[in-house]
Amino acid sequence: MKQSLKYTLIIFTIIGISCLLMFAVIYQKNSGREYREVAQRSYRIFSPECPVKADFAGEKVPLELFYVKESLDREIMINTFMHASTILMFKRANRWFPLIEPILRKNKVPDDFKFLSLAESNFSNVVSPAKAEGFWQFIKPTATHYALEVNEEVDERYNVAKSTEAACKYFLESYAKYGNWTLVAASFNRGMEGLSDALENQKARTFYDLFLNDETSRYIYRIVALKEIYNHPVKYGLYLWPSDFYPVIPTYSIDIDTPIHDIPAFAMKNKVSYKVFRDLNPWLRKYSLSNKLKKSYQIVLPKEGALNSDFLLKSMVPSETYFHDTLKINEIH
Repeated sequence: MKQSLKYTLIIFTIIGISCLLMFAVIYQKNSGREYREVAQRSYRIFSPECPVKADFAGEKVPLELFYVKESLDREIMINTFMHASTILMFKRANRWFPLIEPILRKNKVPDDFKFLSLAESNFSNVVSPAKAEGFWQFIKPTATHYALEVNEEVDERYNVAKSTEAACKYFLESYAKYGNWTLVAASFNRGMEGLSDALENQKARTFYDLFLNDETSRYIYRIVALKEIYNHPVKYGLYLWPSDFYPVIPTYSIDIDTPIHDIPAFAMKNKVSYKVFRDLNPWLRKYSLSNKLKKSYQIVLPKEGALNSDFLLKSMVPSETYFHDTLKINEIH
């Protein structure tokens, strides 16, 4: 009798557990379905607002022309919804704009050209299919024409300060030719010869009157779109706080006019890893620098504590534009 009762209890226990498991599965299935239904009802995608007016380097973008407005709208939409890429660009911009802006200012080149560099490379040392390299994406002949050293050991296209100076020389030469900053920017993509041919052949006077290949025709609009989103991030749904941005790395420079036979050993002697050394001096392309001409090079090294993320965060000066715009979040909610 006792054994029969024992078996009965075991059977009921098994049935009870099975029922609970079945209920849990059914509940979870229904709960998941309910969650999806709620999500689908609340999920919305809106087209971002195209600005009513815009300019590049103080020159008006003629948005009253439907094809101009639609071209800018396209780039606003693409860069708004490419969230990761756009946010990453702006995080990096906080590090590199402070270096680029004074050089543009010194050379009397409009500040908006910093967005051209951002559009060219996303502030990443990429190599294009045409072998254009560095933040400003110079091809080798153009780089050497504007006095950048490019060889197996040294490639100053990766030296941000020097390549920005070279870009300024190009911009000023192009402006002397066209007298228009928008055409200057377009020529940086198309080349002065190619742009001049297009202007002459099409009997056009402005960039916005030109029929061009897809890359160049989108070029100015992408720059203007990045400027617009950068200056008004909350308007385009980018909620970034000062602590989100990549800080400027505190560094100092030493002058070297002799060969460096072993760069990793040289880095260790200066209390830094080869990785960090190359990150700060990407223009040095080999493990050694022969320097047969005894040229003077500036080697960049991190200041004490500069590699510590907490130290960098405390010392960071946030982007003024973003700082003021993100304060409006509380007003929105």
